[in-house]
Amino acid sequence: MSIEYSKPVNFSFSGFIKLTRFWNLVIIVFAQYFTAFFLLENASVITSLNLAILSGSTVIIAAAGYIINDYYDVKIDLINKPQRVVVGRILKRRVAMILHTALNFIGITMGFLLGYKIGLLNFISALLLWSYSNQLKRTVLVGNLVVALLTGLSIYVIAIYFEPNNNYILGYALFAFFMTLIREIIKDLEDLKGDSTFDCRTLPVVHGPRKTKLIIYIISVSLLLSLCSLFYLRIGASMLTMALLLIGPLAYLFLRLRKADTVKEFNYLSNYCKLVMLAGITSMAFFY
Repeated sequence: MSIEYSKPVNFSFSGFIKLTRFWNLVIIVFAQYFTAFFLLENASVITSLNLAILSGSTVIIAAAGYIINDYYDVKIDLINKPQRVVVGRILKRRVAMILHTALNFIGITMGFLLGYKIGLLNFISALLLWSYSNQLKRTVLVGNLVVALLTGLSIYVIAIYFEPNNNYILGYALFAFFMTLIREIIKDLEDLKGDSTFDCRTLPVVHGPRKTKLIIYIISVSLLLSLCSLFYLRIGASMLTMALLLIGPLAYLFLRLRKADTVKEFNYLSNYCKLVMLAGITSMAFFY
């Protein structure tokens, strides 16, 4: 079935919401406020203006990253996910670039209002997201690592600003890093057709689906070992409990991934990883 393309406009609210992955941004805010309430010694921080600015700057930088990613990936997305294409179909390309630049400026400025550390982190994050969209995502594993690192940082930035030595937040940041890395590689399996067409050197394109699945298994085991290591080295029993609770969901992922070979199945597993990460974040309410 062919997809009808309307003439792009200067601005569309629904197009902007779709382009910036609104619900993903909501999850970022949720994760940061959950972290602040349950893991910081002073839970009253959640009502502070500083946390609102910190969280706001994070999601604004993330929104800009989503925009520039779609800007560069129009041709690939027309193959992989034509129904989700916004740039050039709903919003004009130059408008998308203007929005990306404006949001980055706002996000970085908000960061500097909190201090040079957060401002610099926001600047580096914006630069990495642009580099990811422009080139890094087409380099084996590097792009996946960048996205995973920035996701983990969106959690750990709460510790950086409020409690630099909070190791509980470090544990959850590591969890977010590894789960995002797994999900990003699964998304590469889902997008194999379009990526191979445009010579993107993702793991599935370079090494094939079978070896890519093996790498996902190794990363999953590394996640469990990392949480156990934090338990033995620096943190209390909650990290070990979390690692044990993850065995079931990861085992299910292994079983489904081993048999998966269609776009629909990989899309299911990608969404499943997002659900596991969300459940992991909410576990803060029970462990602390």
